[in-house]
Amino acid sequence: MTAESTFTLEEGNNHFKAGDVQQALSCYTKALKISDCQSESAVLYRNRAACYLKLEDHTKAEADATKALDVDQGDVKARFRRAQALQKLGRLDQAFTDAQKCAQLEPKNKAFQDLLRQLGAQIQQKVGYECSAAVSDRQKAAQNLVVLSREDAGAEQIFRNDGVKLLQNLLDSQQEDLILSALRTLVGLCTGHQSRVSDVGMDRLCGVMASAASTVSLSACHLIQVMFEALTEGMKKEIRGKDEAILPGLKKILEVAGTVPEVKGGPPLTDNTPMSCSVLLNKLYDDLKSDKERENFNKLCEEYVQYHFGCSDMESKLRAIQTVSVLLQGPSDVGNRTLELSGIMDAVISLCASENISHQQVAVEALIHAAGKAKRASFITANGVALLKELYKKSENDRIRVRALVGLCKLGSAGGTDFSMKQFAEGSTLKLAKQCRKWLCNEALPPASRRWAIEGLAYLTLDADVKEDLVEDKKALQAMFELAKSEDKTVLYAVGSTLVNCTNSYDVEKPDPQMVELAKYAKQHVPEEHPKDAQSFVGKRVVKLLEAGVVSALVCMVKQESPVLTEACRECIARVILALVERQEDRGLVVAQGGGKALLPLVSESTDQGKIKAAQALAKITITSNPEIAFPGERVYEVVRPLVSLLALDCTMLQNFEALMALTNLAGISERLRQKIIKEKAVPKIEGYMFEEHDMVRAAATECMCNLALSSEVQKCYLAPDSDRLKLLVLYSGEDDERLRKAASGTLAMLTGEMPELCTRIPDTTSHWLEIFQALLLSESQDLRHRGVVIVMNLMQADKSLAEKLMESEALEILSVLAKGDDPKQASIQKAAQRCLDLALEYGLIQSNEGGVNGKTM
Repeated sequence: MTAESTFTLEEGNNHFKAGDVQQALSCYTKALKISDCQSESAVLYRNRAACYLKLEDHTKAEADATKALDVDQGDVKARFRRAQALQKLGRLDQAFTDAQKCAQLEPKNKAFQDLLRQLGAQIQQKVGYECSAAVSDRQKAAQNLVVLSREDAGAEQIFRNDGVKLLQNLLDSQQEDLILSALRTLVGLCTGHQSRVSDVGMDRLCGVMASAASTVSLSACHLIQVMFEALTEGMKKEIRGKDEAILPGLKKILEVAGTVPEVKGGPPLTDNTPMSCSVLLNKLYDDLKSDKERENFNKLCEEYVQYHFGCSDMESKLRAIQTVSVLLQGPSDVGNRTLELSGIMDAVISLCASENISHQQVAVEALIHAAGKAKRASFITANGVALLKELYKKSENDRIRVRALVGLCKLGSAGGTDFSMKQFAEGSTLKLAKQCRKWLCNEALPPASRRWAIEGLAYLTLDADVKEDLVEDKKALQAMFELAKSEDKTVLYAVGSTLVNCTNSYDVEKPDPQMVELAKYAKQHVPEEHPKDAQSFVGKRVVKLLEAGVVSALVCMVKQESPVLTEACRECIARVILALVERQEDRGLVVAQGGGKALLPLVSESTDQGKIKAAQALAKITITSNPEIAFPGERVYEVVRPLVSLLALDCTMLQNFEALMALTNLAGISERLRQKIIKEKAVPKIEGYMFEEHDMVRAAATECMCNLALSSEVQKCYLAPDSDRLKLLVLYSGEDDERLRKAASGTLAMLTGEMPELCTRIPDTTSHWLEIFQALLLSESQDLRHRGVVIVMNLMQADKSLAEKLMESEALEILSVLAKGDDPKQASIQKAAQRCLDLALEYGLIQSNEGGVNGKTM
């Protein structure tokens, strides 16, 4: 940066403020020719873009704003000016993207919001025109609506301009791309807006939900879920809990859920429809806020099942059982209550022996889902195992055989991971698993049957012997991964559960040894771990899964746009990825195959535990990998928030430690990342961990603060009156823990160099400050000696009285020794020590003598 260019910049600013745009333009152009500073050039390009906007040369305005953004992507003024230029150039979608980013950076900026509204209206008007144009243009216009609806301002513009009718027309277009765009736009419109839901129309959506295209069906299901969330949140207290609040929509969903494909009279279904209904019903039930609402939901479901089960015709009874089956997969408490209704379980057992394949299939699936709890599993073990075995061995229909097999798998795994509790004889689960793998690899079977085979493995892999056999069967693993990548979304949770079991990434509470002894004494049951669930076996299984390509399968699963990818399913994926990055040597492979990128959506869209597991996996990757390579571009900034979320009391000490290590790595990269960490309010949390009793956590927090202190905003905190921050650093510089001493003294060395005014406060922190710094100078560690001599040099440069106190102490003798020698490794220490002696000479505190110093001049 030259004085001339700076002067010309200021001159241009003055001309612009005075309204002389042409003269300002000339000044900025002249300054650009002589500027040698990249950051200054960016400001000049940004300012010149403002001139071009005033002169209505929008092409040049867009070009200059882009050049400014090339230097700093966070320059909100440059981005806003580019958005204005793009708007005038008619590139509305690009302009909207820029305006959108501006509004995200400064949500309260009225100018940004106004531009978003203008662009929304223009895009809406353009879409209305384009929808009468060619199909390809209509598709592009529809995609613009999807983008527009994601922002509140854009969604409001669509709604006000009668956009719902336009979207309803797209739903009737019979073109899959247009229908999907319409559904996704409606999701944006309805999210959090109860008033807009009624305009959409449930009947039309139920028709779309029955589409033969699974992507359309699932998107419609997702929209209905969003609509119900909006209705639930928007209900007033006086009407919450009433039948009217959820009755119409719930009955329609139960109608779809209870439809048996082979029975006439229901809407057309896809293979994904029952699972989609389960997910939707579960979401609705989870979102209910009171016991009264939940009781009302139970009552409505029970009445629906009782009505159909009480009818004399078989079709109605099948509809009742199918509804129970769907409820058991969704809100299982509701499903269990309907299962307890008089005659339901007897009818299920009876229909399992029916000669009608469709009736058999409905009954066997209900029996499988009923075995979800240990109590129910015990009842079915006593009453239904013989029947399932008979069906598995003698049925000539593979659809029945594979479902019977899964029923046996589920019952056989009722003991969970407890090695001592097995429902079946030794070796039976291995035989069942072998048959599941055989069906899984049989590509001649329909996808639904192969999916059921994975369901069986999801239960059986609770047994460590089954896990070992599965990871050795590369063909079965490949078949499972291919299904995970396929259009059949209903397989996602089963695959996730199987992988969680194989990697032992489920939570296991280790019993207290004393309690175990007491339990044995009292002859109580004590859970036992399978020998092959030891960490050495788990590590080998992880390696084999990585070799088989598990990461690419997980990445594809995360990308699925489907309600079936539930929060619980996302938690499974997060757990598995965390297990895969446990070993440092495996992290590079996981990142290279997209595992790091796949974690980013999981930290925001999962269960609470899933978010923590995903964040911890991000921390492990960030600690040992170059974050800018692992998370290129803007993605690296998305990593900060989940890492800060691990700095919480409900997280483990290991999670706290790994988050601090990862944030230390990020804070050392750039000022922009440090600012992001500061904006996430991480500094007070990190300071809190500097007082932690655990040595490694305390040292990690201090190291993180050392890197953050490169930011002037953090430096100012140490100047605050009545603050013990400086005292803590001085005291930690004298601790026994070498890692802590390095971090604290390194921070002091940097702060005293950047803020000389801080130096005079050090003697007030502790009476032992001289002894602490002398100990650093005498340390065996070269790093500590270097930090110590830099601190002393900074103190002496800042204040003569401090230099006098140091020279009166043993520091003079130590510095004289450090300044001697010709070891190249000690060059930086020798140079700093000599600088201290030179300062003492300048201050007249010591006398020069041939070959060294001669003492004090006091």
